[in-house]
Amino acid sequence: MTDGPDPGPLDPMVAAKHQFAVLLGEFRRSAVLVPLDAGGDLWSADRGGVRWICAFSDEAALAVFAVARGEAGRQWTYQTVLGARLLDVMVPLLPGPAGVALDAGSAEGGVLFPPVVGVVPDAVAVDLGGLR
Repeated sequence: MTDGPDPGPLDPMVAAKHQFAVLLGEFRRSAVLVPLDAGGDLWSADRGGVRWICAFSDEAALAVFAVARGEAGRQWTYQTVLGARLLDVMVPLLPGPAGVALDAGSAEGGVLFPPVVGVVPDAVAVDLGGLR
């Protein structure tokens, strides 16, 4: 028994937006690990004109990143932070466009939460020329 006619395949763009929205919601509700730099600040990296706060889903993901950087032998100090706090509080504190890179260096390639409307606060989002 069905609730109605099969709507057919979803538009790929609609499906991708939905999948990202689900992933974003999960990230916002999750506690992640953020390494600290030598000054005790959240570790971040510049790439393509964006400052990316590097966050990891667990210690294993952080270890993969350390190995990829050739720094597996050093002590990695980190802080546990809620994903929503990173996006809503920490990103606005950084100068210029900023987002969060989750599980950089992983076999799956990680996930980027870019500085756009709907991901970070509107006041610090990059204008994409009306694209949504």
